[in-house]
Amino acid sequence: SECHTVFVVVFLRLVNANVCSIGAQALGPVNLKGRSFLTLKDFSSDEIKHLLWVSGDLKHRIKHEKQYLPLLQGKSIAMIFEKRSTRTRMSTETGFSLLGGHPCFLTSQDIHLGVNESSTDTARVLSGLSDIVLARVNSHTTLEELVKDASIPIINGLSDLYHPIQILADFLTLQEHYGSLSGLTISWIGDGNNVLHSFMMTAAKLGVHLRVATPKGYDPDSSIIQEAQRLSKQHGTQFLLTSDPVEAARGSNVLVTDTWVSMGQEEEKKRRIKDFLGYQITMQTGSVAKPDWTFLHCLPRKQEEVDDQVFYSPRSLVFPEAENRKWTIMLSKLVVIMVELLTEDPH
Repeated sequence: SECHTVFVVVFLRLVNANVCSIGAQALGPVNLKGRSFLTLKDFSSDEIKHLLWVSGDLKHRIKHEKQYLPLLQGKSIAMIFEKRSTRTRMSTETGFSLLGGHPCFLTSQDIHLGVNESSTDTARVLSGLSDIVLARVNSHTTLEELVKDASIPIINGLSDLYHPIQILADFLTLQEHYGSLSGLTISWIGDGNNVLHSFMMTAAKLGVHLRVATPKGYDPDSSIIQEAQRLSKQHGTQFLLTSDPVEAARGSNVLVTDTWVSMGQEEEKKRRIKDFLGYQITMQTGSVAKPDWTFLHCLPRKQEEVDDQVFYSPRSLVFPEAENRKWTIMLSKLVVIMVELLTEDPH
């Protein structure tokens, strides 16, 4: 169809062109075809900006213009879920289906990854049965093992170290709300976890300042701190680490938190809630932020993390943020397996 051809042309320009622009900002060449997506640490500024640009374009074409774009017709995705998730499962299944592909959901009861079958064998089997794998796993090393032995791209749906698809959704949400990302200040107030790690690997590359407050003993990974400091220096942004939530929130555009008790940490709940006392985000927290401050949370949310007054206020972007998981996760799959479309002559 005509709209199908137009979209292929957009992707040809996006992935293969030497220069593409987002607003007035010129971008350099990118090469995303066939690459796995384990962490945004492995992606350059221009590559991340391209991903956000095309995610927004997909959303506009499909949601607002009602275009039908079966770009993944005949393709299948194997979805490995060692950890349950409303947003990751729904965004993957609906997004892949909207593009004409077929999602296959595999729980730990279905696939027994690394138990009844080694990761090596699983990677080789799925490479022959599907076109791409999304894996939501307990250990990041599982993803690295899959990548080593798979002949198809692997996407990180969450690991103990990173959550890159969430961060793309967060930055798309902020880009839509503020119009531009460069110069924004994000304040993370909470646990030094996988979501924070992905913010730390991404913010500076987008010209975003990052202020982080974690309780003592809940700091982010030391090697990731070192890389974030290097990236901040390279891109001329500010990176602050503190244990004071008010200091982190001061002068910020965006306040962000996440669950204090992740899956697998239930036995630590009482101790964690005690250790995070004073870290709940409230309107009082926002009083030291900039007048236009907004709030993000990747969900599911507990009230001790953020009160209802903030969570359900007009400042809260959590529900557009949740929806944007579909458009960014759709894009990440589309880019890495569209070899045929990207090498065809659209005419």
